[in-house]
Amino acid sequence: MGSRLRVVTYNVHSCFGTDRKLDPGRIAAVIAECGADIVALQEVDVERARSGGVDQAETIAAHLSMISHFHPALHLEEERYGDALLTALPTRLVKAGGLPSRGEPRGALWVEVPVDEMKLQVFVTHLGLLGGERVRQTEALVGPGWLGAVRLPGVTAVTVYRLLARRLRDAQVEAGGRPGATSPSRLPLLRIDHIFVGEGVRVHQTFVHDSPLARRASDHLPLCADIEIE
Repeated sequence: MGSRLRVVTYNVHSCFGTDRKLDPGRIAAVIAECGADIVALQEVDVERARSGGVDQAETIAAHLSMISHFHPALHLEEERYGDALLTALPTRLVKAGGLPSRGEPRGALWVEVPVDEMKLQVFVTHLGLLGGERVRQTEALVGPGWLGAVRLPGVTAVTVYRLLARRLRDAQVEAGGRPGATSPSRLPLLRIDHIFVGEGVRVHQTFVHDSPLARRASDHLPLCADIEIE
């Protein structure tokens, strides 16, 4: 039997809840409820005036006794906005960079997590809103500079489906049962947050964490997957 981990992807909406309250600590509490080993976060603010100038990635990580890796898809002077990976496991940042964008800038984060004798490759991204733009971004993500360079166990946490399902396995589908919706958090109707897995990763179960706190903390709910590195 291989090593088991719980992976979570969570769009935190800059830590503004459905009650309009700004509270990174509440986001951390939701992640703690999930019991996550590796957390992929989207829509994270770092030193932005609108969210009090706080480094949200570091703040949430500190609450959880984890470390954070952050990539700013958007960088305006000192203000940054993008994706993050949090974990208490050892990590190595492999790559952080932009994806083709015509509208709001988008990027991706690639972090290696050693698990026993294996090296789990974790990719975090939040793709664009327009269909054509998402296609270009996904083509870049599965290309030789990103996923195309990997032949080891991998996990990808994204907020759109598109071309990735042709190259990887949808964790919710792999686990069986009915896939769960994550947005909007108060009445989830849309399945727009996803976890994909590559070769060497077995999915035991997935679930949407739908606690009362999670319904208030962000406009998305966390998607969780229990995986085994074979």
